[in-house]
Amino acid sequence: MSEQKAILVTGGAGYIGSHVVQQLGREGWRVVTLDNLSRGFAEAVTYGPLIVGNIADRALVQQIIREHDVGTIMHFAAFTIVPESVAEPLKYYDNNVLGTRALIDAALAEGVDEFIFSSSAAVYGLPPGGIAAEDSPTVPINPYGTSKLISEWMLRDVAAASSLRPVALRYFNVGGSDPSGRIGQSTPQATLLTKVAAEHVVGKRTHVSIFGTDYPTPDGTGIRDYIHVEDLASAHLSALRYLRAGGQPVVLNIGYGRGASVREVLDAVAQAAGRPLTIHEEPRRAGDPPVLVAKADRVLEVLDWTPRYDKLEQLVSDALRWEQVLASRRNA
Repeated sequence: MSEQKAILVTGGAGYIGSHVVQQLGREGWRVVTLDNLSRGFAEAVTYGPLIVGNIADRALVQQIIREHDVGTIMHFAAFTIVPESVAEPLKYYDNNVLGTRALIDAALAEGVDEFIFSSSAAVYGLPPGGIAAEDSPTVPINPYGTSKLISEWMLRDVAAASSLRPVALRYFNVGGSDPSGRIGQSTPQATLLTKVAAEHVVGKRTHVSIFGTDYPTPDGTGIRDYIHVEDLASAHLSALRYLRAGGQPVVLNIGYGRGASVREVLDAVAQAAGRPLTIHEEPRRAGDPPVLVAKADRVLEVLDWTPRYDKLEQLVSDALRWEQVLASRRNA
């Protein structure tokens, strides 16, 4: 495997990217990370060199591809906070869309035809019935989701006109961390539910909020498809093997195909913490669907991918363990 072409991971110092880099390194792949560290952390890159720079710097990207003999790009570098995208849409279109355009251009110039793209269930918006399949209508309701969909369109159209073979992976609600506690999510002002709840447990937040308790769901709270970051990361390695074996362009949902409610998640966090949480019930947030769950049959058919961490209890306990690691570092 050491003789195979390297993998360039953009955004590999971030939450999901760093877990992918770690899995690639553990499996013996040659990996190089490109990250501007605006939201990532150098210490999260556990294998291979870290190059600090921007994906929009085409000359730098082409130099990296040549010097490291890159055969595949895994693209995670993006801004991902939905409320921020609503407040600053041009920031998201500049970074997420124009940055991706520059990266694709560099890949084409250097003959890199394997491209794995970090997309999002946000491309679906509010799918009818709350179940999103790959062929469900794509009607994003915020600039973040739109930026991901435009990037998918660029990859689709370039693939039709060139040898590029992109795999776009549409994530649902990611959570958890490396079970060994080596890396995890360190994003400031994080909005992911499991991260917020774990921060509350360790005293970083005074409470955790439920936004909407009157949805037409069994307990009145929103239902989402929560996927462990380790399973999400392993799906990227499966996509890599798929492309290396000659796989053709494809768009795939990455989820478990089942949902958990906000209350169920918070109950699991309280169980892992061994004490109740302080919960504030707030009004619904605009644009939040009552249910958003993946139809996840296709990924199991196309990729050789088997989830290993698909129990909610594992996800929340790993998220809490990482938050305890961060708390101990702050108090040291």
